[in-house]
Order: sequence, then C-alpha cells, then structure tokens
Amino acid sequence: MAHILVAEDDTAVQSFVSRALAHRGHKVTSVEDGVQALEALGGREFDLLITDIVMPSLDGIGLALKVAKDHPSLPVLLMTGYSAERQRAHNLEELICEVITKPFTLLEICEAAEAALETEPMTCH
Repeated sequence: MAHILVAEDDTAVQSFVSRALAHRGHKVTSVEDGVQALEALGGREFDLLITDIVMPSLDGIGLALKVAKDHPSLPVLLMTGYSAERQRAHNLEELICEVITKPFTLLEICEAAEAALETEPMTCH
C-alpha cells in the first residue's frame, strides 16, 4: 500500500481520483493546491504525488519543479485537461513520470499511478 498525495482544485476530480486509489488499497491525502501540497510534503512521507497542472496559488508545474529539487526520489504524475498545459509539461520530461489527460477513467488513473509507483526512484525523472 502506497501513500499518495493528490493535489487537485476541482473537488469532483479530487474525490474521483482519491476514491479510485483508495479502492485499490492506497492511503490518499488530498489537498486543493500546490501550496497545500508543499505543506503536506513537509510533514509526511509520500510514495507518489499526483497533481493537476492548472491550480491557484502554485500550479502543478511549479510544484513539480519544487518537488524535483526538495524531494528528488518522489515520483510525480501530472493531470491536465488543457492541451497547452500538456505541452508545457512536455518540457519537464526529466522531472515527471507521465502526464495523464482529463477526462480519464478510474482504470486509467489507477494504472498510471501504479506504473509510477513501480518505477525505480529517479528512473521516471
């Protein structure tokens, strides 16, 4: 069982992703933006960060950059519904495991998360 941090400002998507991962047996902590994610990362150990790209305060790109610096062994999975944001994330291939496009199915998000969890530290960075 992994401990996964989900940063997503859309409560419906946050709930969907959190429930899907919990149903697979993972422990999930959910937050609403990148600033809250950084606060959570400061106090607990996580096995995976799943974050939306477009969020208030600190977006997923900024969060991924900060995590790569401060928590280099933490895999990062990005989510987006915007093709332009997906292109921005494409430039971060060294820092992230994957970008999953919304809308996605329960199976797609779980498989992407589990694939990121199965990689050796730093191999998807």
